[in-house]
Amino acid sequence: MRKGLPFRDAHAVVGRAVRLAQERHIGLEAMPLADLQALSPLIGREVYAVLVLEGSLAARDHLGGTAPRQVQAAILRARARLQREAL
Repeated sequence: MRKGLPFRDAHAVVGRAVRLAQERHIGLEAMPLADLQALSPLIGREVYAVLVLEGSLAARDHLGGTAPRQVQAAILRARARLQREAL
């Protein structure tokens, strides 16, 4: 999607990649780049940064997202709300 692919198309590509990885009994991060590019020529080497847990979490850096920065901000907001309600 970051390269302009519509969500529904990106979702389909990811689904095919997951299916292929399952058939091979490997993680997505172990898929050869050529195999991923066969699913979409928009996929580049940078994809490996988001195919690991840390990269996947960090990629969702928006309000309500899973990026550590967003989780920490949500914790701070929740603590502040609890303190206000306790008063």
